[in-house]
Amino acid sequence: MSIQKDHIMFALGGFLLGTLGLKAIKSQPAKKLAVNVVAQGLKMKSGCEGVFEEAKARFGDIVAEAGYLNDSGNAAAASKPKSPARPAKSK
Repeated sequence: MSIQKDHIMFALGGFLLGTLGLKAIKSQPAKKLAVNVVAQGLKMKSGCEGVFEEAKARFGDIVAEAGYLNDSGNAAAASKPKSPARPAKSK
């Protein structure tokens, strides 16, 4: 029987905690706190977006410069005259 009594006590405790939690959430100080937390989160998001955009731009510059060097290296190698093949030495 003590198991049933424990279950009933847990159910009543949960109901009481839920009721008090709902009352606390509806209170004005809790609303102010929630608004401040969300405002700080939005500020952090805005700051992170700026950092990510700058990193993305720098990465794009690096990739573009690497592509240019790669293309100019291939163009220089293609325009370079090839040395004539030397005949093999005979023994």
